[in-house]
Amino acid sequence: MTRPHVLLSVAMSIDGYIDDASPERLRLSDAADFDRVDQVRADSDAILIGAQTLRRDNPRLLVDSADRRTTRIAAGKPEFPLKVTVTASGDLDPGLRFWHHGGGKLVYTTDAGAARLADSLSGLADVVPLGAELDFGVLLDDLGRRGIARLMVEGGTRIHTAFLAADLADELQLAVTPLLVGDPEAPRFLDAATYPGAPHRRMHLADVTQVGDVAVLRYLPRGNRPGAEHADQDMVFLRRAIELAWLCPPSETAFSVGAVIVADGVEIATGYSRETDAKVHAEESALDKLDADDPRLARATIYSTLEPCSQRGTATRLPCTDRILRAGIPRVVLAWREPATFVTNCVGVEKLRQHGVEVRELTELAAEAMSMNRHLKLT
Repeated sequence: MTRPHVLLSVAMSIDGYIDDASPERLRLSDAADFDRVDQVRADSDAILIGAQTLRRDNPRLLVDSADRRTTRIAAGKPEFPLKVTVTASGDLDPGLRFWHHGGGKLVYTTDAGAARLADSLSGLADVVPLGAELDFGVLLDDLGRRGIARLMVEGGTRIHTAFLAADLADELQLAVTPLLVGDPEAPRFLDAATYPGAPHRRMHLADVTQVGDVAVLRYLPRGNRPGAEHADQDMVFLRRAIELAWLCPPSETAFSVGAVIVADGVEIATGYSRETDAKVHAEESALDKLDADDPRLARATIYSTLEPCSQRGTATRLPCTDRILRAGIPRVVLAWREPATFVTNCVGVEKLRQHGVEVRELTELAAEAMSMNRHLKLT
């Protein structure tokens, strides 16, 4: 069983607040950043919010863009991600907008909370007791059993604190907004807690992006443990490649594959099968977006959901293994080997390793990477 990838998402003021102390919600982000968050929601299988935030803000917690919802449906996903909340007490009003919009809803609570909610949320949500106390590891195990691969956690303070204190966060997207709050009664991003490795363990900064007047920092919280920089990044970027594979135009004669090229912890190019023409492969499409002499290629990793091909049906195009070798990329990460559906003997991994390329196989993501290809004979 694989736990979902856990992405913490938060917007905060320059002085570390996520709201002010007034009854009205402080809108920290601008329109461009709200649109970015909508995309992150659309890319997620489930969105989690704490009960305190649910009571205070009364959000619907939806994907607002109709185009993004249509893309989800076309990819075989529900129109809306599963909505999840967590409460120890079971103090949740059935009249909240959360229950009456979007798709499935799930409540994790204690045994006592479950008894309190049994009647009030009947027909509105599934209620799952976690025992005498909340256990976020058990929560993630249950979501994994439900097929949730990517969990977006939108807060609030207690929830973000709990995930980081338990070392359960894979990624943190921190939007820093150009506002000052300065109110000691207002909520901050995190509470005081015993955080693993604090105060010396440093997160890995994977990316910095300007979105409108907001700076979005993407951190990998476990990125500085021995060997974890690659391990954490590999899971993040291979899952990104899996998301891209869902964008492939459907085909009965070719696999749907996604690819991401990363250098210095930053995504520099992406591609997916049939992105630009009916024959283009994912790795080929990503490489075509970079100059052949781009110096970043010499220190890059290419993430592909499927083993790079070692032969092509189109004679005028190089196999993807040859394109990777020609580009000088030293490292490849993939989810599954190419089956004999179209090619009887793909030797992409062997060829890359023979030429000194490091190849890592994350077979724990193979089922996710195969999922958009289930209509094919995966022999």
